[in-house]
Amino acid sequence: MAGVSPAWTVSPESVDSPAATALWRAYYTEVSDRWYLKETGRPTEPGELERGIAEETGESLRGPDGVLLVARFGGEALGTAGVRRLDATTCELKRVFLLPSARGKGGGTVLMDAAEEAARAFGGRRLVLDTRLDLIEARKLYVKRGFAEIPAYNSGAYQEIWYGKELGPAPYGR
Repeated sequence: MAGVSPAWTVSPESVDSPAATALWRAYYTEVSDRWYLKETGRPTEPGELERGIAEETGESLRGPDGVLLVARFGGEALGTAGVRRLDATTCELKRVFLLPSARGKGGGTVLMDAAEEAARAFGGRRLVLDTRLDLIEARKLYVKRGFAEIPAYNSGAYQEIWYGKELGPAPYGR
């Protein structure tokens, strides 16, 4: 239809779909290269990159206690957000990512809205996440969305800061 602009859509997708696989590779490459450049002054070595991508299969983002959401703009897969249930009332946000070319176009808001809705569907009243200190853009998005720093709820080599948000009822109209 003439004059109709493409819009963002978000839908659940298998972690091993072609779109999800390509977005996982892009996400992992970006965060890995950022870490290696900061720590060693060079990007991730190809073998290390392939091992890291293969190591995290995304199984925790499969049903019945997980979901991977893929955001599309005009039909093109440009981002992801994963949600997994940790317990009866707490869900964890994982793999929030938009391709660099898609940033600043409203996709982050659409993805975060969908992730919060998915957490509520799992019975979640609280959404938590961990991230690295150098992922400043992601941290700004979380704070903008109402997340606040919380004590560590897990540990690992790349978990440096933790955030949580109490989920109210779904906003009117959803």
